[in-house]
Amino acid sequence: MAKTPAWTRKAGKNPKGGLNAKGRASYRTKTGKKGNLKAPVKGAPKTDEQLRRKGSFLVRMGSAKGPLKDEKGRPTRLKLSLVAWGHNGDKASAVAKGRRLLARYQARKKKKGKK
Repeated sequence: MAKTPAWTRKAGKNPKGGLNAKGRASYRTKTGKKGNLKAPVKGAPKTDEQLRRKGSFLVRMGSAKGPLKDEKGRPTRLKLSLVAWGHNGDKASAVAKGRRLLARYQARKKKKGKK
């Protein structure tokens, strides 16, 4: 019997949130999808690509259903993934921050297009 890909098991998940390198690699190779998962942008985004990725992630995960803590008060995978991307607040502030980052990205993109 074949094993499931690492990204769906504990072996591919980072205990601090998100996927580890093994999980990202298994997603690329085992699923047949052409995804290229990259590590989280933890600090301030340095490039336009990082700005777009972090903004999109924060809006997407801040809008996700589910609580940030379980019934015992422990952080859920949702909260851990937000922390892994450098956001410690609630879901509403994640969406707001993500939209600000995406607005900055769009402004940079527009400015580059005028040159």
